[in-house]
Amino acid sequence: MYDAIVVGARCAGAPTALLLARAGHRVLLLDKAAYGSDTISTHLIHQPGVAALARWGLLDRLRATGCPPIERAVYEVADVRIEGCARGVDGQRAAFAPRRHVLDALLVDAAVEAGVEYRDHCRVTDLLRDDTGRVTGVRGTHGGRAFTERAHLVIGADGMRSTVARLVEAPYTVEDPRLTCAYYTYWQGVPADLELYERPGGWVATVPTHGPATLVLAYIPQSRFAEVRTDAQRAYREQIRLTAPALHERLAGAARLERLHACGDQQNFFRRSTGPGWVLVGDAAHHKDSITARGISDAFWQVEALVGAVSGLLGGDPARLDAALGRFAEEQRQRLQPGYEATLGVARLEIHEQRLSLLRAVQSDAELTSIYLDMVAGIVSTDALFTPRLLALL
Repeated sequence: MYDAIVVGARCAGAPTALLLARAGHRVLLLDKAAYGSDTISTHLIHQPGVAALARWGLLDRLRATGCPPIERAVYEVADVRIEGCARGVDGQRAAFAPRRHVLDALLVDAAVEAGVEYRDHCRVTDLLRDDTGRVTGVRGTHGGRAFTERAHLVIGADGMRSTVARLVEAPYTVEDPRLTCAYYTYWQGVPADLELYERPGGWVATVPTHGPATLVLAYIPQSRFAEVRTDAQRAYREQIRLTAPALHERLAGAARLERLHACGDQQNFFRRSTGPGWVLVGDAAHHKDSITARGISDAFWQVEALVGAVSGLLGGDPARLDAALGRFAEEQRQRLQPGYEATLGVARLEIHEQRLSLLRAVQSDAELTSIYLDMVAGIVSTDALFTPRLLALL
């Protein structure tokens, strides 16, 4: 009997297992993919997520992989150019963008070191339930053999298309239309900071990562997906040319390192995230357009909140556990809702004169620039930007 079975071993599942094991719980971590495999991702960890890695004692390990710190950000739209550094959180001012096959393996390794039992190539096919309907474990296949495992809590950390969410029939509580499709690849010989370029109907970003390589992403309205997918290479380069002309020139002599990756299924939703004996974290509970790259940092926050809520309750009174899960779910919704709404605002790829006026004021002041970049990183809310200084400039 495990205290918890975690389904999904990436940015939500592996640290959940890690922290539960460090709290003294017996944990089984399952993933359908192979250990150290890659996955589609912007793979940017904003400063709140970096601070979490530092708290877990994993930031130095990440640095040791050769992942470069991102200490400067640039944002251009219309006649506005904002550049600087966020104030950060808990002393962490730099962001990082590790390749996912590096980051996810690092997190799994730390979980195993903490005592977690880990199985990859493992597919969950059903959930066990008791006479009351309470989830009590999982059924699945591993290496071609069927297995059954029981636990006090089953945690679905298995992504936007979560199997656990499907098996418990977790309904959507919020659901909005898809707004963008994203295309990206990696380039060599293109030194870059975190660079964000926007125009009506277009968004382009650069993110330095391992290699040294630079991830270059182009976002296109979802309404154009059927058209764009017929010649994605051309659409990708054209979006960069129109949205970030100077970047397009920098790419002219650069070497592309990989094929073009695409994601046309950028769902926006909240699901009901808990019930008797089960809970959802990460993209399984809540997913939003990747344009603001909040997914990893938001997952890390959810992990800490969940483990703090259930530690000491696994194996005890089920009613107390369910009440704690309910409180976690409500905190999860309240904490993530503002970032969700802000992300949808960006993903609409619209530019309004009122926002441009605000950005012109921000670019003229170093302190306001740092606050704005804190806002981009999800450290502070939009309200924090409206200081007396900004109001005077406006």
